[in-house]
Amino acid sequence: MARSLLVVGAGMHGRAVAEAAQLSGMWAEILFVDDRWPELQETGGRRVVCNLAGLPGIADHDTQAIAAVGNNALRAKWVQTIQDAGVSLATVIHPAASVSPSATIEAGTAILAMAMVGAGAYIGTASILNAHCTADHDTLLEPYAHLGTGVHLAGGVKIGAGAWLQAGCCAGYGVVVPEGQVSPPGTALSS
Repeated sequence: MARSLLVVGAGMHGRAVAEAAQLSGMWAEILFVDDRWPELQETGGRRVVCNLAGLPGIADHDTQAIAAVGNNALRAKWVQTIQDAGVSLATVIHPAASVSPSATIEAGTAILAMAMVGAGAYIGTASILNAHCTADHDTLLEPYAHLGTGVHLAGGVKIGAGAWLQAGCCAGYGVVVPEGQVSPPGTALSS
């Protein structure tokens, strides 16, 4: 068990990630890093300890961090800041998520409540799988992909780097979503 988790971003998504982390029992302490510090000192019952610029000064060898913001490009920048500070990336998986033991989950990913990751799936660095989404067998999410609440991917779907499928989207078998594509809520994607 790592001593501390730094959740970078104290907004709505950050609070959801912090709660999932707490429920997982993987960290003794969960703190926020947010650029609204020092004005913002606390949110969701957790302390905000510094802004991004202060990250190198507070992290030690027993600290992990996760970039918790829905904006894919901003999340990529924050991940780079975390890595430049020499802090290891954390992966947060809500205990009410179902992740196949044959799936690969890369560092920095957040998998929230009731999400399902199927057999042989690959989830790239710092991706987001929001509540009640499905990444079924053999799906591939490239780094910084984002599945909104209630997104359902059938087997073999490939989501390009930085793509965002907003709430309620669904994709049939073998669909390929290009890098950076933003699909509006409820979009049905087919090949």
